[in-house]
Amino acid sequence: QVQLVESGGGAVQAGGSLRLSCAVSGYLYPSTCMGWFRQAPGKEREGVAAISSGAIRLTYYENSVKGRFTISQDNAKNTLWLQMNGLKPEDTSIYYCAAAARGETCDSNWFRVWQYNYWGQGTQVTVSS
Repeated sequence: QVQLVESGGGAVQAGGSLRLSCAVSGYLYPSTCMGWFRQAPGKEREGVAAISSGAIRLTYYENSVKGRFTISQDNAKNTLWLQMNGLKPEDTSIYYCAAAARGETCDSNWFRVWQYNYWGQGTQVTVSS
């Protein structure tokens, strides 16, 4: 059974930085697509970034976070991170870590909720202006 636990959320001012972590328990193949999603009140959950770390490391980003957010992974420690710089008030959301079925790599559907089988409980990020 795979379990995901996020941490690192908090409240920051615009322009600040946060680093989210996702601890993975249970085994996932290194190539398994893992992603970060976010959901603001009254809005649908949206994909923020995703990564597959197989023979070729692939990363994907939602357009609004490109150049500001960086997704990374340490398979040895079963940890996923999301470094968020240049935060804006519109980044305020609950952020979720997600993992696809074992061995499934990321593809053009990386940002779709149904691509992922496992989800964490979420961590709140609040950015004030």
